Amino acid sequence: MKLNKEFIRKLPKTDLHVHLDGSLRIETIFELAKQQNIELPAKDTKSLKKIVCCGSTCKDLDEYLEAFNITLSVLQTEDALERVAFELSEDAAKENIRYIEVRYSPILHAQKGLTLSAISDAVIRGLRKAERKYDIQAYVIICGIRNMDPETSLRLAELAVAYKNKGVIGFDLAGAEYNNPAKEHKEAFYLALNNNVNITVHAGEAYGPKSIHEALHYCSTHRIGHGTRLIEDGDLLNYVNDHRIPLEICLKSNLDTKSVKSVKNHPLRFYLDYGLRVTLNTDNRLVSDTTLTEEYMLAIKHLDLDYTDIKNIIINGFKSAFLPYRSKVMLLNKALAEMEKIEEAELEGKILMEEKI
Repeated sequence: MKLNKEFIRKLPKTDLHVHLDGSLRIETIFELAKQQNIELPAKDTKSLKKIVCCGSTCKDLDEYLEAFNITLSVLQTEDALERVAFELSEDAAKENIRYIEVRYSPILHAQKGLTLSAISDAVIRGLRKAERKYDIQAYVIICGIRNMDPETSLRLAELAVAYKNKGVIGFDLAGAEYNNPAKEHKEAFYLALNNNVNITVHAGEAYGPKSIHEALHYCSTHRIGHGTRLIEDGDLLNYVNDHRIPLEICLKSNLDTKSVKSVKNHPLRFYLDYGLRVTLNTDNRLVSDTTLTEEYMLAIKHLDLDYTDIKNIIINGFKSAFLPYRSKVMLLNKALAEMEKIEEAELEGKILMEEKI
């Protein structure tokens, strides 16, 4: 198999870790700002992209998060939220992502008086609109924020419970990780878990294995967002592996936030070889200037992944979705059948080329 961009793009995929407010189209920011009379810190898309796309100049996670001040400024209306949710799903569908879990924190979109329900309804409308147009399933993960009052996280957990089976499929804890322990938000997680809501937690990105330990044992998480520093604690790593807890790996953003020095230094290769259930995701398509296809290409180029590795990661993604079991099996089987057809077409093309030679 030629593991080029076109081949990877064709494969059915999942994106389990992608932030709504970090994945806008740069052109959309300008259009929304014009509609809402918001002044942006740049006059053209090229200049604005230099500001919101962190790249190699970013120092750490805290600086990386500063870009969201700009994106959030235009995401304070129902129309804007619906549009951006649709466009994110559309962009995903165009690179054959068949399943996406879009995460965001509704409280961050209430700066101009929108209710949490109005915000939630707008995002879900956008996702449903995309589902009607494209071959994609799209759901919401509501995020509590580490650096906000735990009472706010509790309110957001209540919202996730209210919208369970109405578009929301999970609850998360995001935000600045260092000095903001997950255990302080355990009441929110208790409420979510007590109502059988799926849990994922950002952990082990800007802080060490202790953060992952808290996510597991104070928040009872079902998945780990990032988990980059899990490699530093072998005992905890084995616990995660033995309990088949998926890791939501995001290579480009880990590079941007300086969680790793280079892609070659990323523990993804070791995690995969050791048997951990790793998935590949975009995190923030705009802020990290990436796509899911690009994430896979980074892994292929810098971590020597072959097609068997790629296929295993894709399968892990479908297995790790927060869908009901029967729905997940149906989606996975559909993806496997699609991959088989792509493999057969590639093999047939290779044979024809060899015959010509």
